Amino acid sequence: MYYTNSSQSFRDKPRGERKDYATRRPKEKEMIFGIRAVIEALDAGKTLDKVLLRRDMSSAIARELMAKLTTADGQLMTNVQRVPVEKLNQFTDKNHQGVIAFLSPIEFYRLEDLIPTLFESGQTPLIMVLDNVTDVRNFGAIARTCVCAGAQALVIGTHGAVAINGDAVKTSAGALHSLPVCKVDNMQNALQFMRESGLNIVAATEHAVHDYTQTDMRSPLAIVMGSEDKGIYEANLKQCTDQVRIPLIGTIESLNVSVAAGIMLYEAVRQRR
Repeated sequence: MYYTNSSQSFRDKPRGERKDYATRRPKEKEMIFGIRAVIEALDAGKTLDKVLLRRDMSSAIARELMAKLTTADGQLMTNVQRVPVEKLNQFTDKNHQGVIAFLSPIEFYRLEDLIPTLFESGQTPLIMVLDNVTDVRNFGAIARTCVCAGAQALVIGTHGAVAINGDAVKTSAGALHSLPVCKVDNMQNALQFMRESGLNIVAATEHAVHDYTQTDMRSPLAIVMGSEDKGIYEANLKQCTDQVRIPLIGTIESLNVSVAAGIMLYEAVRQRR
């Protein structure tokens, strides 16, 4: 592990150190309960951050919901998780009918639309890519730094990424209301698309040979930061055009991921000025 959380999140704790279904209960205004209610929300154009389905649901209306959540090319529009009913009961005492959807406080952008728009408007892309970063405080802090540093977008995965809720917006100091966020179903394909679009894909990893100041960040750029516990997935690393490290001199072996992201972003700012 190279870049770490300042504190270990729930999902990062070993199973023996936590209760299986212990979780923070979101505010009711952040959730929708029941299959029909979720279907109606989708029909009304609501943006969902995540949907939890009871593991054994297989009814016709459940299949209708899954069809609503699936695009024409067979991709899920949001993170859908099959969970035991005990997990659902932790979020609400109401009759959830085996389905809870979490509303997103922001709209998401299509990466395939955003990158060409940046080039057409004469901008030099500076994109932050987060590979399975799950801590909401780190995510909010990174979003805030992205806006301060002039990054045009933040890219996350549909699966295994942070929940974008009110806490994320608050931690970002409102930055998530002005920073485009792209959710991608396949991170490898997203990185390949950016590379083929002319972006230099720079991964921050402890396994790199040269320091972050030794790579050119003046060209169109995507910076990839790894997860709190596992770093950047090997398959995603292979899509990167360069790998760099932030030197660590003291006795602590890792940096907080939001701090590391800030260092990388402001090196790009320094070089571009």
